[in-house]
Amino acid sequence: MHSTVFHLRLRDFELQAERRLDASLRTRPIAIISSHHHNGTVVSVSKEAEDEGLRQGMKVSLARRMSHGAQLLPYNQSLYGRLNQYIYSTVKRFTPIVEPSGYGKFYMDMTGMERIYKSHEQTGSNISKLVQDHVGLNPVLGISQNKLVSRISTSVVPDRIHRIMAGNETQFLSPLDAPVIPTVHEPTVWKLVKFLILNQVKQIQSLMNSTIDARRLFGRYALPLSREVRGEDLSVVRPPVMKDHMVEQTVLTEDTNDTTILWSEVKRLSEQVAFKLRQRSQISKKVRVEIHYTDGFKYEVFGKFFKNNDPTTLTETWRLFQKANTRRNRIRSILLDLSDFVQVAKQMELFEKDTEQDRISSAMDILRKKYQTHQLYSQNTTKGYIQK
Repeated sequence: MHSTVFHLRLRDFELQAERRLDASLRTRPIAIISSHHHNGTVVSVSKEAEDEGLRQGMKVSLARRMSHGAQLLPYNQSLYGRLNQYIYSTVKRFTPIVEPSGYGKFYMDMTGMERIYKSHEQTGSNISKLVQDHVGLNPVLGISQNKLVSRISTSVVPDRIHRIMAGNETQFLSPLDAPVIPTVHEPTVWKLVKFLILNQVKQIQSLMNSTIDARRLFGRYALPLSREVRGEDLSVVRPPVMKDHMVEQTVLTEDTNDTTILWSEVKRLSEQVAFKLRQRSQISKKVRVEIHYTDGFKYEVFGKFFKNNDPTTLTETWRLFQKANTRRNRIRSILLDLSDFVQVAKQMELFEKDTEQDRISSAMDILRKKYQTHQLYSQNTTKGYIQK
Protein backbone atom coordinates (compact mmCIF):
# COMPACT_ATOMS: atom_id res chain seq x y z
CA MET A 1 0.00 0.00 0.00
CA HIS A 2 1.35 3.40 -1.01
CA SER A 3 1.65 6.05 1.67
CA THR A 4 -0.49 9.16 1.27
CA VAL A 5 0.64 12.61 2.38
CA PHE A 6 -1.45 15.77 2.25
CA HIS A 7 0.18 19.18 2.26
CA LEU A 8 -2.11 22.03 3.26
CA ARG A 9 -0.88 25.53 2.47
CA LEU A 10 -2.47 28.91 3.08
CA ARG A 11 -0.79 31.09 0.48
CA ASP A 12 0.04 34.63 1.59
CA PHE A 13 -0.89 33.55 5.11
CA GLU A 14 -0.05 36.88 6.74
CA LEU A 15 -2.06 38.86 4.18
CA GLN A 16 -5.06 36.54 4.54
CA ALA A 17 -4.85 36.84 8.33
CA GLU A 18 -4.82 40.65 8.25
CA ARG A 19 -7.74 40.78 5.83
CA ARG A 20 -9.65 38.30 7.97
CA LEU A 21 -9.15 40.61 10.95
CA ASP A 22 -10.09 43.78 9.05
CA ALA A 23 -12.54 43.35 6.15
CA SER A 24 -11.78 46.86 4.86
CA LEU A 25 -8.34 45.63 3.75
CA ARG A 26 -9.69 43.00 1.33
CA THR A 27 -9.48 45.20 -1.76
CA ARG A 28 -6.84 47.66 -0.60
CA PRO A 29 -3.13 47.49 -1.48
CA ILE A 30 -1.34 46.28 1.66
CA ALA A 31 2.16 45.15 2.57
CA ILE A 32 3.41 43.38 5.71
CA ILE A 33 6.65 44.95 6.98
CA SER A 34 9.23 43.85 9.54
CA SER A 35 9.10 47.22 11.32
CA HIS A 36 8.20 50.86 10.68
CA HIS A 37 11.88 51.82 10.85
CA HIS A 38 13.18 53.13 7.52
CA ASN A 39 15.59 50.17 7.38
CA GLY A 40 12.72 47.70 7.82
CA THR A 41 11.84 45.26 5.06
CA VAL A 42 8.68 44.39 3.15
CA VAL A 43 7.89 40.78 4.11
CA SER A 44 4.71 40.15 2.09
CA VAL A 45 2.85 42.09 -0.61
CA SER A 46 -0.74 41.92 -1.86
CA LYS A 47 -1.49 41.83 -5.60
CA GLU A 48 -2.86 45.38 -5.41
CA ALA A 49 0.37 46.61 -3.79
CA GLU A 50 2.44 44.80 -6.42
CA ASP A 51 0.55 46.73 -9.09
CA GLU A 52 1.77 49.91 -7.38
CA GLY A 53 5.38 48.74 -7.63
CA LEU A 54 5.99 47.25 -4.18
CA ARG A 55 8.01 44.05 -3.95
CA GLN A 56 8.95 41.56 -1.25
CA GLY A 57 12.35 42.38 0.26
CA MET A 58 12.08 46.10 -0.55
CA LYS A 59 13.18 48.58 2.11
CA VAL A 60 10.35 50.34 3.95
CA SER A 61 11.77 53.77 3.10
CA LEU A 62 11.66 52.96 -0.63
CA ALA A 63 8.17 51.45 -0.33
CA ARG A 64 6.88 54.66 1.24
CA ARG A 65 8.36 56.75 -1.57
CA MET A 66 6.99 54.49 -4.32
CA SER A 67 3.44 54.11 -3.05
CA HIS A 68 1.39 56.50 -0.95
CA GLY A 69 -1.79 54.43 -1.33
CA ALA A 70 -0.51 51.11 0.05
CA GLN A 71 -1.08 50.45 3.75
CA LEU A 72 2.04 49.18 5.54
CA LEU A 73 1.16 46.81 8.39
CA PRO A 74 3.69 45.66 11.03
CA TYR A 75 4.35 41.93 11.31
CA ASN A 76 1.78 40.69 13.84
CA GLN A 77 3.40 37.53 15.15
CA SER A 78 0.85 37.09 17.94
CA LEU A 79 -2.08 37.07 15.48
CA TYR A 80 -0.37 34.70 13.05
CA GLY A 81 0.65 32.33 15.83
CA ARG A 82 -2.89 32.09 17.26
CA LEU A 83 -4.43 31.50 13.84
CA ASN A 84 -1.81 28.90 12.98
CA GLN A 85 -2.47 27.01 16.21
CA TYR A 86 -6.22 27.05 15.56
CA ILE A 87 -5.73 25.66 12.04
CA TYR A 88 -3.46 22.97 13.48
CA SER A 89 -6.15 21.86 15.93
CA THR A 90 -8.69 21.91 13.07
CA VAL A 91 -6.76 19.62 10.69
CA LYS A 92 -5.91 17.23 13.55
CA ARG A 93 -9.56 16.15 13.48
CA PHE A 94 -8.79 14.17 10.32
CA THR A 95 -5.54 12.45 11.37
CA PRO A 96 -3.41 12.41 14.52
CA ILE A 97 -0.21 12.60 12.44
CA VAL A 98 0.14 16.29 11.53
CA GLU A 99 3.45 18.12 11.12
CA PRO A 100 3.43 21.94 11.09
CA SER A 101 6.12 23.37 8.80
CA GLY A 102 5.77 27.10 9.31
CA TYR A 103 2.86 29.52 9.40
CA GLY A 104 -0.02 28.22 7.29
CA LYS A 105 1.72 24.99 6.21
CA PHE A 106 0.93 21.48 7.43
CA TYR A 107 1.83 17.93 6.40
CA MET A 108 -0.80 15.27 7.11
CA ASP A 109 -0.18 11.52 6.95
CA MET A 110 -3.41 10.10 5.54
CA THR A 111 -2.13 6.60 4.81
CA GLY A 112 -4.93 4.06 5.19
CA MET A 113 -7.55 6.73 5.79
CA GLU A 114 -9.40 5.78 2.60
CA ARG A 115 -10.95 3.02 4.71
CA ILE A 116 -12.57 5.70 6.87
CA TYR A 117 -13.26 8.42 4.33
CA LYS A 118 -14.84 8.04 0.90
CA SER A 119 -11.77 9.14 -1.06
CA HIS A 120 -8.66 11.26 -0.60
CA GLU A 121 -10.05 13.97 -2.86
CA GLN A 122 -13.28 14.10 -0.85
CA THR A 123 -11.30 14.22 2.39
CA GLY A 124 -9.21 17.06 1.00
CA SER A 125 -12.36 18.93 0.08
CA ASN A 126 -13.75 18.44 3.61
CA ILE A 127 -10.52 19.71 5.19
CA SER A 128 -10.42 22.73 2.91
CA LYS A 129 -14.07 23.57 3.61
CA LEU A 130 -13.64 23.20 7.38
CA VAL A 131 -10.63 25.54 7.45
CA GLN A 132 -12.47 28.02 5.26
CA ASP A 133 -15.64 27.93 7.38
CA HIS A 134 -13.97 27.99 10.82
CA VAL A 135 -11.01 30.28 10.15
CA GLY A 136 -12.11 32.25 7.11
CA LEU A 137 -8.88 31.58 5.20
CA ASN A 138 -8.51 29.88 1.81
CA PRO A 139 -6.17 26.86 1.69
CA VAL A 140 -4.81 24.79 -1.19
CA LEU A 141 -4.07 21.11 -0.77
CA GLY A 142 -1.60 18.79 -2.51
CA ILE A 143 -1.91 15.01 -2.36
CA SER A 144 0.83 12.52 -3.26
CA GLN A 145 2.71 9.63 -1.72
CA ASN A 146 5.40 11.81 -0.08
CA LYS A 147 6.06 15.19 1.53
CA LEU A 148 8.26 16.59 -1.24
CA VAL A 149 5.81 16.24 -4.12
CA SER A 150 2.79 17.32 -2.06
CA ARG A 151 4.62 20.46 -0.92
CA ILE A 152 5.74 21.34 -4.45
CA SER A 153 2.18 20.84 -5.66
CA THR A 154 0.77 23.46 -3.29
CA SER A 155 3.48 25.93 -4.30
CA VAL A 156 2.93 25.74 -8.09
CA VAL A 157 -0.56 24.36 -8.82
CA PRO A 158 -3.39 26.93 -8.60
CA ASP A 159 -6.11 24.29 -8.08
CA ARG A 160 -7.69 24.15 -4.63
CA ILE A 161 -7.00 20.40 -4.49
CA HIS A 162 -4.50 18.59 -6.70
CA ARG A 163 -3.48 14.94 -6.55
CA ILE A 164 -0.38 13.36 -8.09
CA MET A 165 -0.94 9.64 -8.47
CA ALA A 166 1.84 7.22 -7.49
CA GLY A 167 4.19 6.74 -10.44
CA ASN A 168 3.47 10.15 -12.00
CA GLU A 169 5.90 12.14 -9.85
CA THR A 170 8.63 12.46 -12.51
CA GLN A 171 6.12 13.55 -15.12
CA PHE A 172 4.61 16.11 -12.75
CA LEU A 173 7.97 17.66 -11.87
CA SER A 174 9.40 17.62 -15.40
CA PRO A 175 8.06 20.98 -16.74
CA LEU A 176 8.58 22.91 -13.50
CA ASP A 177 11.31 25.48 -12.87
CA ALA A 178 14.51 24.03 -11.39
CA PRO A 179 14.34 26.00 -8.10
CA VAL A 180 11.34 23.92 -6.90
CA ILE A 181 13.90 21.19 -6.10
CA PRO A 182 15.36 21.75 -2.58
CA THR A 183 18.93 20.60 -3.35
CA VAL A 184 19.15 23.09 -6.23
CA HIS A 185 19.42 25.81 -3.58
CA GLU A 186 22.75 24.47 -2.32
CA PRO A 187 25.32 27.12 -3.37
CA THR A 188 27.57 24.75 -5.37
CA VAL A 189 24.59 23.12 -7.11
CA TRP A 190 22.98 26.49 -7.87
CA LYS A 191 26.17 27.74 -9.55
CA LEU A 192 26.25 24.69 -11.82
CA VAL A 193 22.54 24.92 -12.61
CA LYS A 194 22.96 28.55 -13.65
CA PHE A 195 26.17 27.88 -15.60
CA LEU A 196 24.66 24.94 -17.51
CA ILE A 197 21.37 26.85 -18.04
CA LEU A 198 19.30 24.08 -16.44
CA ASN A 199 16.12 26.10 -16.22
CA GLN A 200 13.65 23.21 -15.90
CA VAL A 201 13.55 20.05 -13.82
CA LYS A 202 13.43 17.88 -16.96
CA GLN A 203 16.89 19.12 -17.95
CA ILE A 204 18.30 17.99 -14.61
CA GLN A 205 16.40 14.70 -14.93
CA SER A 206 18.16 14.00 -18.25
CA LEU A 207 21.57 14.62 -16.64
CA MET A 208 20.75 12.16 -13.88
CA ASN A 209 20.38 9.33 -16.39
CA SER A 210 24.17 8.97 -16.27
CA THR A 211 25.23 8.25 -12.69
CA ILE A 212 28.91 8.84 -13.48
CA ASP A 213 28.30 12.23 -15.11
CA ALA A 214 25.99 13.25 -12.27
CA ARG A 215 28.64 12.46 -9.66
CA ARG A 216 31.31 14.31 -11.60
CA LEU A 217 29.12 17.39 -11.82
CA PHE A 218 27.36 17.49 -8.46
CA GLY A 219 29.62 15.40 -6.21
CA ARG A 220 27.97 14.55 -2.89
CA TYR A 221 24.77 16.29 -3.99
CA ALA A 222 24.26 13.94 -6.95
CA LEU A 223 22.31 11.30 -5.00
CA PRO A 224 19.83 13.60 -3.19
CA LEU A 225 19.38 15.64 -6.38
CA SER A 226 18.71 12.49 -8.40
CA ARG A 227 16.06 11.36 -5.91
CA GLU A 228 14.36 14.73 -5.69
CA VAL A 229 14.01 15.29 -9.45
CA ARG A 230 12.30 11.89 -9.64
CA GLY A 231 9.94 12.86 -6.84
CA GLU A 232 11.40 10.47 -4.27
CA ASP A 233 11.29 11.39 -0.59
CA LEU A 234 11.68 8.96 2.29
CA SER A 235 11.08 11.45 5.10
CA VAL A 236 8.03 10.76 7.22
CA VAL A 237 5.44 13.12 8.67
CA ARG A 238 6.55 13.86 12.23
CA PRO A 239 4.16 15.44 14.73
CA PRO A 240 5.82 18.01 17.01
CA VAL A 241 7.44 16.38 20.03
CA MET A 242 7.86 18.27 23.28
CA LYS A 243 11.54 18.08 24.27
CA ASP A 244 13.60 19.71 26.95
CA HIS A 245 14.91 22.86 25.28
CA MET A 246 16.75 25.90 26.52
CA VAL A 247 15.96 28.82 24.23
CA GLU A 248 17.27 32.37 24.30
CA GLN A 249 16.45 34.89 21.59
CA THR A 250 17.19 38.54 20.95
CA VAL A 251 15.30 40.81 18.58
CA LEU A 252 17.56 43.72 17.67
CA THR A 253 16.17 47.19 18.31
CA GLU A 254 17.40 48.10 14.83
CA ASP A 255 18.24 45.73 11.97
CA THR A 256 22.02 45.71 11.59
CA ASN A 257 25.08 43.91 10.26
CA ASP A 258 27.49 45.80 12.53
CA THR A 259 29.91 43.15 13.82
CA THR A 260 30.48 44.83 17.18
CA ILE A 261 26.75 45.04 17.95
CA LEU A 262 26.16 41.46 16.79
CA TRP A 263 29.07 40.17 18.88
CA SER A 264 27.67 41.87 21.98
CA GLU A 265 24.27 40.23 21.41
CA VAL A 266 25.83 36.80 20.82
CA LYS A 267 27.92 37.23 23.97
CA ARG A 268 24.83 38.13 26.00
CA LEU A 269 22.94 35.08 24.73
CA SER A 270 25.86 32.72 25.35
CA GLU A 271 26.36 33.97 28.93
CA GLN A 272 22.66 33.49 29.65
CA VAL A 273 22.66 29.85 28.53
CA ALA A 274 26.05 29.15 30.15
CA PHE A 275 24.69 30.33 33.51
CA LYS A 276 21.59 28.13 33.14
CA LEU A 277 23.75 25.13 32.18
CA ARG A 278 25.94 25.60 35.26
CA GLN A 279 22.81 25.83 37.40
CA ARG A 280 21.72 22.46 36.05
CA SER A 281 25.25 20.97 36.00
CA GLN A 282 24.75 20.08 32.36
CA ILE A 283 26.25 20.49 28.91
CA SER A 284 24.37 20.47 25.61
CA LYS A 285 25.08 17.98 22.83
CA LYS A 286 22.90 19.90 20.37
CA VAL A 287 23.24 23.66 19.98
CA ARG A 288 21.30 25.46 17.25
CA VAL A 289 22.09 29.02 16.23
CA GLU A 290 19.39 30.57 14.03
CA ILE A 291 19.68 33.93 12.27
CA HIS A 292 16.68 35.84 10.90
CA TYR A 293 17.37 38.49 8.26
CA THR A 294 15.34 41.58 7.48
CA ASP A 295 14.08 40.13 4.19
CA GLY A 296 12.48 37.13 5.91
CA PHE A 297 15.20 34.55 5.18
CA LYS A 298 16.66 32.52 8.00
CA TYR A 299 19.70 30.27 8.36
CA GLU A 300 20.66 27.82 11.08
CA VAL A 301 23.70 25.74 12.02
CA PHE A 302 24.29 23.12 14.70
CA GLY A 303 27.09 22.45 17.16
CA LYS A 304 27.82 21.24 20.70
CA PHE A 305 28.87 22.63 24.07
CA PHE A 306 31.51 20.38 25.64
CA LYS A 307 31.85 22.69 28.65
CA ASN A 308 29.55 25.15 30.37
CA ASN A 309 31.95 27.94 31.30
CA ASP A 310 31.53 31.39 29.76
CA PRO A 311 34.64 31.47 27.52
CA THR A 312 33.95 28.06 25.96
CA THR A 313 30.28 28.70 25.28
CA LEU A 314 31.03 32.14 23.85
CA THR A 315 33.75 30.81 21.54
CA GLU A 316 31.49 28.07 20.19
CA THR A 317 28.42 30.30 19.90
CA TRP A 318 30.36 32.96 17.99
CA ARG A 319 31.85 30.30 15.71
CA LEU A 320 28.38 28.97 14.91
CA PHE A 321 27.05 32.47 14.39
CA GLN A 322 29.80 33.28 11.88
CA LYS A 323 29.14 30.00 10.09
CA ALA A 324 25.40 30.73 9.85
CA ASN A 325 25.81 34.36 8.82
CA THR A 326 26.52 33.82 5.12
CA ARG A 327 24.71 36.89 3.77
CA ARG A 328 25.41 40.61 3.74
CA ASN A 329 21.83 41.52 4.63
CA ARG A 330 21.05 43.13 7.96
CA ILE A 331 20.06 40.82 10.79
CA ARG A 332 16.78 41.19 12.69
CA SER A 333 16.93 38.39 15.26
CA ILE A 334 19.32 35.78 16.71
CA LEU A 335 18.11 32.60 18.42
CA LEU A 336 20.10 30.13 20.52
CA ASP A 337 18.39 26.76 21.09
CA LEU A 338 19.96 24.04 23.28
CA SER A 339 18.78 20.44 23.68
CA ASP A 340 20.13 16.89 24.28
CA PHE A 341 21.44 17.74 27.72
CA VAL A 342 24.04 15.61 29.53
CA GLN A 343 24.72 15.73 33.24
CA VAL A 344 28.29 16.61 34.23
CA ALA A 345 30.06 16.71 37.57
CA LYS A 346 32.79 19.21 38.31
CA GLN A 347 35.97 17.35 39.18
CA MET A 348 37.89 18.83 42.10
CA GLU A 349 41.48 19.81 41.27
CA LEU A 350 44.38 19.16 43.63
CA PHE A 351 45.89 22.50 42.64
CA GLU A 352 43.81 25.57 41.76
CA LYS A 353 43.57 25.97 37.97
CA ASP A 354 40.83 28.57 37.75
CA THR A 355 41.64 31.43 35.43
CA GLU A 356 40.66 35.03 36.11
CA GLN A 357 37.72 34.57 33.72
CA ASP A 358 36.56 31.48 35.66
CA ARG A 359 36.67 33.44 38.91
CA ILE A 360 34.72 36.31 37.30
CA SER A 361 32.08 33.83 36.06
CA SER A 362 31.77 32.28 39.52
CA ALA A 363 31.40 35.70 41.14
CA MET A 364 28.74 36.71 38.61
CA ASP A 365 26.85 33.46 39.22
CA ILE A 366 26.73 34.30 42.93
CA LEU A 367 25.34 37.75 42.15
CA ARG A 368 22.77 36.33 39.70
CA LYS A 369 21.54 33.86 42.33
CA LYS A 370 21.49 36.46 45.09
CA TYR A 371 19.54 39.08 43.15
CA GLN A 372 17.50 36.63 41.04
CA THR A 373 18.47 38.25 37.75
CA HIS A 374 19.98 37.11 34.47
CA GLN A 375 20.57 40.67 33.29
CA LEU A 376 24.19 40.71 34.42
CA TYR A 377 27.03 40.39 31.93
CA SER A 378 30.79 40.60 31.97
CA GLN A 379 32.60 43.46 30.26
CA ASN A 380 35.67 42.55 28.23
CA THR A 381 37.28 43.25 24.90
CA THR A 382 35.57 42.12 21.70
CA LYS A 383 38.59 42.40 19.44
CA GLY A 384 40.01 38.92 19.92
CA TYR A 385 36.73 37.14 19.23
CA ILE A 386 35.75 39.24 16.24
CA GLN A 387 39.07 38.57 14.53
CA LYS A 388 38.75 34.81 14.97
